[in-house]
Amino acid sequence: MDVDDVRQLVVVGHAAPWEGDEGRYQQRVGVANACDIARRFLSVGIEVILADVVTPTTADLYRRELPNLQIVRLRLPISEARRRARLRPMHLTEQEFEDLHALDADRNLRVDHVIDVGHLDVEAQTEAVRAVWSSSGAGSDV
Repeated sequence: MDVDDVRQLVVVGHAAPWEGDEGRYQQRVGVANACDIARRFLSVGIEVILADVVTPTTADLYRRELPNLQIVRLRLPISEARRRARLRPMHLTEQEFEDLHALDADRNLRVDHVIDVGHLDVEAQTEAVRAVWSSSGAGSDV
C-alpha cells in the first residue's frame, strides 16, 4: 500500500509533509490511517507492505502501531531517485524533491534492513524485498 495514496484522500486542505505544522500533522494522520488499514488486512490473513518516505517520527509511529513490522530502507543514488520521481503521476517540484532528499540524507533512521536498489528494476526490487521478508520470518507481519 502506498501511504501517499492514503494521504491524498485529503483533497481540500491537503498539505505535503514538508509544508509546515499542518503537513507534518497530515503525515502523522496518514501513518495512523495506513496502520489501521494494515491491521484490518492482517486480521484476515492478508500480508501487507507499506511504502512510505519514513522519518524518525513516522518510524516511531509505525513501530508503535504495528509492533512486528520490519522497516526496509530502499536506497538509491539521487540521480536515479530524480529519474524515478519524474515517472510518477504525482510530481514534486524540483525544490520539493531537493528538500525531501536533503531531509532524508540528514536522518539517522533506525531501520531493520537496507537494500541498494539503484541498479534494480521493479521486479528485482520486489524480489529483494521478498527475500528480506522471507529471511526475517515476517510471513504475517508488515
